[in-house]
Amino acid sequence: MKARYRLRGKVRVCVIGPDGSIKRHEPSFIRRLLGLPGKPMISHHHNTVTRQGEGLIADLLLATPTKTKITSSSGYIQVGTGWTGSSPKTNTRCNTPTGAMKALEAGYPSAGGAFGETGGNVLTYRAIFEAGKLNASGINEACLLNGNTSGAVSLAYAQVTPAASVTSVDTLQIEWQITFTGS
Repeated sequence: MKARYRLRGKVRVCVIGPDGSIKRHEPSFIRRLLGLPGKPMISHHHNTVTRQGEGLIADLLLATPTKTKITSSSGYIQVGTGWTGSSPKTNTRCNTPTGAMKALEAGYPSAGGAFGETGGNVLTYRAIFEAGKLNASGINEACLLNGNTSGAVSLAYAQVTPAASVTSVDTLQIEWQITFTGS
């Protein structure tokens, strides 16, 4: 019997305006012609578990791990504007970071279910860049890290598409899910 194990990930990026509602992109020509509003600024995209991330997971299985585990006190999400798509597996940070890294919210990562139950193999990480913390156009990449120093390890890297634009009065929420599967 041959077992296959996979790590899958999804990143959800949402821009929230000062009124608390999800911001919208400028409507396209067709949408303007039809009197429709622009599409909501919500992005769902896959991620790549990096080579560093694979090593981090293997390290956590050791009797005495040597790397920092990603927790609400040590986990960070970085965003940037330099997605190229040429080497996401080897990325260790965003190609062109913008703004400061944001720590994970308290209580994250969280499991999607109880141990051994449906959803227990899904981890969710969340960071919220509050209004005033970020002011950038064309955010098209994100990175999940186990710290905010030069020695931090990248668990996963993702493209943000469509690119997000955040003004100083907007909030950017990033929710990252990693699913461990086997067959």
